[in-house]
Amino acid sequence: MAQTPSNMLALGTLAPAFRLKDTNSNYHYSFDDLKGSKGTLVMFLCNHCPFVHHVLSEILMIVNDYRVQGIGIIAISSNDVVKYPQDGPEEMTEFAFRNKIDFPYLYDESQEVAKAFDAACTPDFYLFDNNDKLFYRGQLDDSRPGNNIPLSGSDLRSAIDAVIYNRVLAWPQKPSLGCNIKWK
Repeated sequence: MAQTPSNMLALGTLAPAFRLKDTNSNYHYSFDDLKGSKGTLVMFLCNHCPFVHHVLSEILMIVNDYRVQGIGIIAISSNDVVKYPQDGPEEMTEFAFRNKIDFPYLYDESQEVAKAFDAACTPDFYLFDNNDKLFYRGQLDDSRPGNNIPLSGSDLRSAIDAVIYNRVLAWPQKPSLGCNIKWK
């Protein structure tokens, strides 16, 4: 299993603009359509990655805990579906249904959005504040497949709490680690 770290886009970067198809609803959404009043979490995911499968239960808990507090939630899949057909839009719809993903799961066919975010792996997390400036990018927590550290979501939860309550993060942000994005 390949392990690729996040590229760690510069904090303060404005959220890249995009308009992508949601595989759950077949509507097209922009960042502005989906952003939250307190902040916005953008996650790069895919259907087949063992790192995504490992953290998915905690992602779903975080989504349910924080979207009611004004955090917009966006998931994006950017993998090359010619080489990885299991990550195609129809399969994304099925994956979302099977895993109770009831937030937008957007398909980045051109991979331009992943490039604009400088995304490198799945999962890759980007948290923007209410001014659409990058506040946090990095890992969910220290848990990885096979390392026996329980999932907690502690790093991402601390960052979301800081955005909601206007706090400063006093610890270094660690990169996420996962499967590399499958580029064309």
